[in-house]
Amino acid sequence: MSTIVDRHQFILNRLDELSKVNVIELSLGLNVSEVTIRKDLKLLEDKKLLFRTHGGATKVNPYTVDKSVLIKEQINSKEKESIGLCAAQIIGQSDAIIIGSGTTAYALAKAIVRKNKLTVITASLDIALKLSDDAMIDVLQLGGQIRPSSKSAIGSYAEKILEDISCGILFLGADGVDLEQGITTTNLMEAKLNQKMMKAAQFTVVLADSSKMGRKGLAKICALDQIEQIITDSKISEQMVKSLEDLGIKVTIV
Repeated sequence: MSTIVDRHQFILNRLDELSKVNVIELSLGLNVSEVTIRKDLKLLEDKKLLFRTHGGATKVNPYTVDKSVLIKEQINSKEKESIGLCAAQIIGQSDAIIIGSGTTAYALAKAIVRKNKLTVITASLDIALKLSDDAMIDVLQLGGQIRPSSKSAIGSYAEKILEDISCGILFLGADGVDLEQGITTTNLMEAKLNQKMMKAAQFTVVLADSSKMGRKGLAKICALDQIEQIITDSKISEQMVKSLEDLGIKVTIV
C-alpha cells in the first residue's frame, strides 16, 4: 500500500468498519510513518470525508452544537425514557437531590413517583413545572438568566443558592462524554453552574444516551474521574464501557 490513493482507501474502509481510527494503528497497518498518516487524515478532512480527532479520526463530527430542547426531545427519545426510568430507581429513599437541565434529565423527572417527601433542586423550568404537580415533591427552582435553548437558569444567582445546599445525588445531563475532554456542555455558564451542583452533591450520576459518547462540547464540566456513575443505552461501544469502567466509573446500560 505505497500510493496515497491506496492509503486513503484503506483509511476510509477502516472508518466504515470501526467508525473511528487511530494514527498509531494506521501507521502500523500501512507500514508508513505517523507523520504520513496525519497528512493523509488532513487531506481527507479537507475533502470532508472524515473528522480529525486527537490521535486519530472519526466518521461523525465529535463536536456537538447547541440545539433547542424541542429538537433534542426528538433525538433518541426511547433511549432517554429508559435512562430516566433507571435513574428514578437510584433515588430510593433520598430526601433531596439535584437534577440538571436537558431532555434526558427531564425524562428522569417524568419517571419520578414518590410515596415519601422529596426535595428537588433544579435550574430547569420544564423540570420544575413537571415536578411541582406532585404533592410529595418540594421544588427549589434556581433563579437567574434563562438560557432559551435549554429553558434553564444560569448565572451567579443560581450559583449563589447552591452555596447553601448539600444533598445526596446530582443527576447531570451532558452534551458530550469524551475520554480526554470529560463531561461537556455547549454553554460556558451552564458548565460553571453544573460544577457548583457537583460541589453541593455527594454523588454525581451522568445521564447520557450513547449518541453523546465520544462527543465534545465547548465547555468542560468536569473530568471523568470526578463522576461516580453513567447511565446510558445499549448502543454504547464495548470499548467505551471498558474505558469508563477502568476509570472506576459504574456504567449502567439500559
